[in-house]
Amino acid sequence: MIGKLNWQLQTNSLLLQGDLDRDTLLPLWQQRNKLLTDIDCIDVTQLQRVDSAGLALLVHLIHFKSQQKNIKLAISGISDQLATLIKLYNLQQIISI
Repeated sequence: MIGKLNWQLQTNSLLLQGDLDRDTLLPLWQQRNKLLTDIDCIDVTQLQRVDSAGLALLVHLIHFKSQQKNIKLAISGISDQLATLIKLYNLQQIISI
């Protein structure tokens, strides 16, 4: 069963809801330029599932934002499952847990 990914812009934050995986991330990827314009935080509190492709997208968004405006994009609301993935890929320097 393919999951679903939704998002909402809230002030300076992008709230992600649902599943962030290889089956759901394409629409977010396609709109990243527009969505990242005025945000400095991605809230992942309401994500139920994140796979390695979703994690790769988060890393790319952090890198993209730092290149675009020299701003460190924060990730808030990291679940235990996502924290484990971050540790497995040794990404703690990029995504603070």
